[in-house]
Amino acid sequence: MTLTDAEIEYIKNKIGREPNSLENGMLDIMFSEHCSYKSSRPILRLFPTEGDNVIMGPGDDAGIVGLTDELALVIGMESHNHPSAIEPYGGAGTGIGGIIRDIISMGAVPVALLDSLRFGYLEDQRSRYLFEYVVKGISDYGNRVGIPTVGGEVEFDNNFQYNPLVNVVCAGIVRRDSIMKGIAPNVGDVFVLMGGRTGRDGIHGVTFASEELTTTSELESRPAVQIGDPFTKKQVMEATFEALESVKIQGLKDLGGGGITCCISELAAKCGNGAKVEITKIPLREKGMTPYEIMLSESQERMIFVVHPEDVDKLMAIFNKYELPAAVVGEVIESDQFLTTIDGDVIADVPAELLADPPFINREMKKPLENQGYIKVEDINPKEALLKLLSSENIASKEWVYRQYDHEVQIGTIIKPGDDAAVIRVDENTAFAITSDCNSIHTKLDPFHGGAGSVAEAIRNVISMGADPICIVDCLNFGNPEKPEVLWQFNECVKGMSEVAKHFNTPVISGNVSFYNETEGVTVNPSPVIGVAGKMDIKDIRTSEFKNEGDIIIMIGTTRPEVDGSEYHRSIYGLVQGKAPEVVIEEEYLAGRSILEIIKNDADNNITAVHDCSSGGLGVAISEMAISSGLGAVIDLLKVPVKEDIDVSTTLFSESHGRYLITVKKNAIEDVLSKINVPSSIIGEVRGNNLTVTDSFSIPVEELKKSYNGIIEKFMA
Repeated sequence: MTLTDAEIEYIKNKIGREPNSLENGMLDIMFSEHCSYKSSRPILRLFPTEGDNVIMGPGDDAGIVGLTDELALVIGMESHNHPSAIEPYGGAGTGIGGIIRDIISMGAVPVALLDSLRFGYLEDQRSRYLFEYVVKGISDYGNRVGIPTVGGEVEFDNNFQYNPLVNVVCAGIVRRDSIMKGIAPNVGDVFVLMGGRTGRDGIHGVTFASEELTTTSELESRPAVQIGDPFTKKQVMEATFEALESVKIQGLKDLGGGGITCCISELAAKCGNGAKVEITKIPLREKGMTPYEIMLSESQERMIFVVHPEDVDKLMAIFNKYELPAAVVGEVIESDQFLTTIDGDVIADVPAELLADPPFINREMKKPLENQGYIKVEDINPKEALLKLLSSENIASKEWVYRQYDHEVQIGTIIKPGDDAAVIRVDENTAFAITSDCNSIHTKLDPFHGGAGSVAEAIRNVISMGADPICIVDCLNFGNPEKPEVLWQFNECVKGMSEVAKHFNTPVISGNVSFYNETEGVTVNPSPVIGVAGKMDIKDIRTSEFKNEGDIIIMIGTTRPEVDGSEYHRSIYGLVQGKAPEVVIEEEYLAGRSILEIIKNDADNNITAVHDCSSGGLGVAISEMAISSGLGAVIDLLKVPVKEDIDVSTTLFSESHGRYLITVKKNAIEDVLSKINVPSSIIGEVRGNNLTVTDSFSIPVEELKKSYNGIIEKFMA
């Protein structure tokens, strides 16, 4: 039991008696941090959640924004950190399965998956094991259910050696008139459980996810990890879509964390109704299961349909066609209680609202003591630094990861993994861009600007593709919220994220909080993983690689002396210290709007490439443009817009926000520059086979490629 003494007293006062063991188990999982968000709810209210495109914000299994007059984008994000640390293949696979079900339960067809991953450095054997099998779990599950994995990001740091982070995004398309909700609105309607049979796997999964890991967790907590089945998931998807077409479904929700208890209590409580569940009707996978095990099981691939009694036969005929176990397991009742029965005898009787909406906790917050130490570095030769940086695990090509994913299934992927964002076709003229980003180092040094910068970077990536950002989803990965310093980090991070989200009018429509990412007192670096989706005309798509000899390179945005917390400092010197780059929100906004404006008015395709500057700064960004195209460039660092005089290494590797590189045809230079509303200038030209930095160095593009490619492959051979 993880219920505190105060929570036990609160429950006793609410129900007027001592709960029995089953009721205690049901309340225990629903009061867990994972289900109740009891520490984060007061802080999450800072997020903007409404906007012009928002159809449904936080509160259901996923958020929804409009794309066209007929179609909407459904998007959600989840974590599966603790399970992936214990059983990486199954943990990652069931994470994918859970977020897919969230999208299906809104009535949408899943069209894209993204993953955001964090591990220890690959020189560590256990980190290699976790990395290999998390990626395999994601690829096997996504590939088998036929949903393309189109993007994501990977970070390596010793801090994640014992606590890997596995965050996944799923996006789907739904007709506006076919959106489903997770509700049980009508007394007398019945609950139909469909999909995988209920077994003993995943019991206490949510309470396991609401505790710190220990060195013995792998052995003790393995039963809390669910078992995924992508083949059953494929059948569940197809049966669900047919049911939505053929039967008037009143409500629909997937069974994830908290199992039947969580799903049915939330369905009923949202409409002020009660529910009754008959234990003997639930299809089981194992003999001898107790009511406690049945009500707390988190077995995968299960959905609950809420329907009128007269529609049950038609619904069951569809499920029988797909050979899926299904049964009427309960009904919506007029009271506000959640009743669990065996052959009609009540064995648990708890208010549905108490289960679905436990009280939040106003925990103490405290700013951590600042580390006063600072090590000055002796800058190495910039050419040597750039090549080392390109060969670092965090910058080098991630092709080893995404080549394992089928990113072309469904044939809707226009821009595939490897660019700033993926682009997915919606109809003949419309597409959406989608990305996930996070900077855990910046957030560790400054939670406010780290959170703000993670949102800003994701927005820049979507804008770089030519898309107008319309919404944010997030997965906020932090340590133990009972520690005042951790909750202070969380609060500051949400504040920073909110400021940027409000300025760009990109509401947060769905998300997840993952606390207790600690092992033996070692807390993960705070990691706000941000997903951003943008709407666009297909004609406006831009990509990052150089296109033509003679194109002019323009740098947009101001470079400041901001190398603290940079990948340059971490990879070259092994240092994480100082002050993180600050987000100058108005400049960030004006730079982004300028890019979108010139793209939307670029009928002659004079803007030939767009790439944002982020991890690794200008040096890495310009190298990536050369590597992906095979074309060289000549640039002059003295032409880069700067805030103050800075040296070559700082100009190359600063991670200041609000910056883009674009290439433009010569005849359009003056027109383009006149439309940019932030500092910008011509810094060079696409030319030759070398990347040449005037008065500093020249590197053949082939040498850049050799440094950049094959690094992860060497570790994973």
